[in-house]
Amino acid sequence: MRVTWSSERPYRIGVGLMSGTSLDGIDAAVVQLTGSGAKTEVRLLHHATRPYPEELREQLKQLCTPGAADVAALAGMNVYLGRLFGDSALSAVKAAGLTADEIDFISSHGQTVWHMPEPAGKYQPGATLQIGDLSVIAKHTGLPVVGDFRPADLAAGGQGAPLVPYGDLILFGDPLRGRLLQNIGGIGNCTAIPAGAEAGDLLAFDTGPGNMIIDQVVHSLTGGRLAYDEGGEWAAQGTTDEALLAELLNHPYYALAPPKSTGRELFGAAYASQVLDLAAERAIPAADTVATVTALTASSIAEACRRFVMPRFPVDEVIVSGGGAHNRTLMRQLAELLPEQEVRTAGELGMPDDAKEAVIFALLGHAFLEGNPNNIPAATGASRPTIMGKLALP
Repeated sequence: MRVTWSSERPYRIGVGLMSGTSLDGIDAAVVQLTGSGAKTEVRLLHHATRPYPEELREQLKQLCTPGAADVAALAGMNVYLGRLFGDSALSAVKAAGLTADEIDFISSHGQTVWHMPEPAGKYQPGATLQIGDLSVIAKHTGLPVVGDFRPADLAAGGQGAPLVPYGDLILFGDPLRGRLLQNIGGIGNCTAIPAGAEAGDLLAFDTGPGNMIIDQVVHSLTGGRLAYDEGGEWAAQGTTDEALLAELLNHPYYALAPPKSTGRELFGAAYASQVLDLAAERAIPAADTVATVTALTASSIAEACRRFVMPRFPVDEVIVSGGGAHNRTLMRQLAELLPEQEVRTAGELGMPDDAKEAVIFALLGHAFLEGNPNNIPAATGASRPTIMGKLALP
């Protein structure tokens, strides 16, 4: 079924909203979309980020921590974030020089608080939960809202992640060059696109922690004074502890074959605390600890590329997006670990590093409204293509 809309324009204008596992804030992308399916043309009109205040970030961490969340807090945050997402969308529309009347839809990823793709018990089948209520966003903005994408893929036998390969192929597919699109948010996720690829040729999965462990280690080592290692400057002052790095890379997640996905359930605050305990036992200095967890992200990405992607097809370019693209130490480490590939940022190809995933969620919402399947079974492990998303009307 295709959802119609009243505009006579040959394009839609949508607002893509994304907040990732790094819990750093809301990215809003105002996007003009022309055409349909794999031939959709994208024009980014404006992008803005609304950082989460420290108190809100810590509240969200609690909701992502097993045994620390409560139902009342979860229900309240679902509504609160709906209002915040709505405000972010309207603010981005205004900054783009547009009015809400010129916007056709909003497409929201929501904020993941739990991602459990594999069953955990009789009453716990594979599940995922993103909050930021769609109806609240719709009523708050007066606009149709598409969201809650992941459950449809889970219902079709997939992991509900990663979802960005649909947009990665549209935005970055190349007829001559094999590309690895590596997003480094809280979690690292990659989309491997062979030269001249179609949807069934893709390989995509979560590589492991992105900024999540780095951020938590920095936050803990500074007593909450710093939320992240800006530009990788602290890591640059240290030296990687190779013994600790080797131990961390023995985590069983890295050896799992795709499709696979992960989140704070595996690599959250509790795991970061274990890493800090190991560093303290070995009297590893703070700068060396930050350098080591930064190297963990770079090494897990490079190893995933070598182990799972390169045996299938050549990779000419590694294109990095997300907050990790701004970490110069991480980017240097990644380039050193993958010397035969050109390591670039999405910004170098005309897509702002922090905007890419919000743009892709606008694409996913557009596909929903067009009635087109928007999952990639080769990436998620779903049994079939399916239309992901739900619609909330104003």
